[in-house]
Amino acid sequence: MQTSTERAPDPPRISYPQQVATVALTALAPATWGTTYVVTTELLPPGHPLFAGMLRALPGGLLALAITGVLPRGHWWWKAAVLGALNIGALYPLLFVAAERLPGGVAATLGATQPLMVAGLAVALLHDRPTVWRLTWAVLGVLGVGLVVLGPQARLDAVGVLAGLGGTATMAAGIVLTKRWSLPTGVGPLTLTGWQLAAGGLLLLPLTLAIEGAPPRIDAGAVGGYLWLGSVGGLVASTLWFRGIGKLPVGASAPLVLLSPLVAAVIGIALGESLSLLQTFGFVLALAALLAAQLNGAQGERVR
Repeated sequence: MQTSTERAPDPPRISYPQQVATVALTALAPATWGTTYVVTTELLPPGHPLFAGMLRALPGGLLALAITGVLPRGHWWWKAAVLGALNIGALYPLLFVAAERLPGGVAATLGATQPLMVAGLAVALLHDRPTVWRLTWAVLGVLGVGLVVLGPQARLDAVGVLAGLGGTATMAAGIVLTKRWSLPTGVGPLTLTGWQLAAGGLLLLPLTLAIEGAPPRIDAGAVGGYLWLGSVGGLVASTLWFRGIGKLPVGASAPLVLLSPLVAAVIGIALGESLSLLQTFGFVLALAALLAAQLNGAQGERVR
């Protein structure tokens, strides 16, 4: 396998149509992640979040490493391990715990707080002060998602809430650190994704064997669910996400996660649920918050 250690020069600024295309491709990742709730609750065997996280990460990571043939070198061994632990090893099990123990709406609302967490971490690690515009729309985005997915029957479970907030925090830290650390020359999004999926999957493998083991019964539906989450929801979506993080301002990429709960809500409608007038207003508000963050990014920082 090849190795590389030199830092890549900053990529040239690109045109506005290319910027729009970058945002659209990046948005496909959280949109795909919005299917996690229904797949977890409807297809996967309950009580095995570590096993689900490991299968979502390790096979795809090893496949990406085999395709790219590039291993980390020097300080990128520990950086890849840190990012893999944050973005994959900690995030995936916490995500599945939250999906199992909370209604999808509650878990989704917790995830919608990520832009606010990213804004705080960006100040500390990137010295990037968010504008009042972005902070205002980040708060309105959380409010909009809450109006869509929270109802009077929303059930709060302490472990589930902590898992949801923990997963959101680890992903927020992963976004900021990914933005802060410049990649070596020749390392693209698929390579970075492979490093992180493999590192996170290897972290989860011994924990899974020691704590959970495999579910006693995996039926055809569960096989399909694991394949979806590991391929489209894991390798493909993560590659698009890390590509976008490298090109978009951090204040523009983080709000895209609002798409995840909105897609979950759309799936609920497709399965027979309906939106009240207040929920419809929340849906429009969340979409407006997402778009407003992109407009602010287009007027201020440009895609790199």
